[in-house]
This record gives sequence, C-alpha cells and structure tokens, in this order.
Amino acid sequence: MPAILRNWDIMRMLRMGMGLWLIYSAFADHQPLLGLMGGLFALQAALNVGCCGSNGCASPNYRQSKTPIHEETVYEEVK
Repeated sequence: MPAILRNWDIMRMLRMGMGLWLIYSAFADHQPLLGLMGGLFALQAALNVGCCGSNGCASPNYRQSKTPIHEETVYEEVK
C-alpha cells in the first residue's frame, strides 16, 4: 500500500485524472468500453506503470568511448 501513495509525478496524476474522468463519462453516457479505457488509465496510475513496461522507452545512458575516425574525402572530377 505505501508504494501507491509515493512518487506521484505529473504523468501519474494526469493518468489518474483521465482515468477517473473517463470512468465518470462512461457511467453518465452508458458507454462500457469508455469505462474500460478509464479503468486502464486508473490502474496504470495506481500501479505506477506506463505503456512501455519497466523502463522500456528509456534511452541508453552510456556514451561511445571511442572518438570517431574522420577519413579524408576523395573527390572525383566530372567533365
């Protein structure tokens, strides 16, 4: 339970807000599929997961240690 109450960043709050709004709209408009989408967003926010899984969309943190080798360009004259 403590993991649900910690680390609420802006994206997590946005997902929860969208999820609750979609669930409310689903009940008001009698749209069950909209309720499922809202439930998905609310569940993602509650469990603090996104669409990418466990950091699947993150870019790598390493840099290339080798300096790139610059080769001299050879030009060919066209007549």
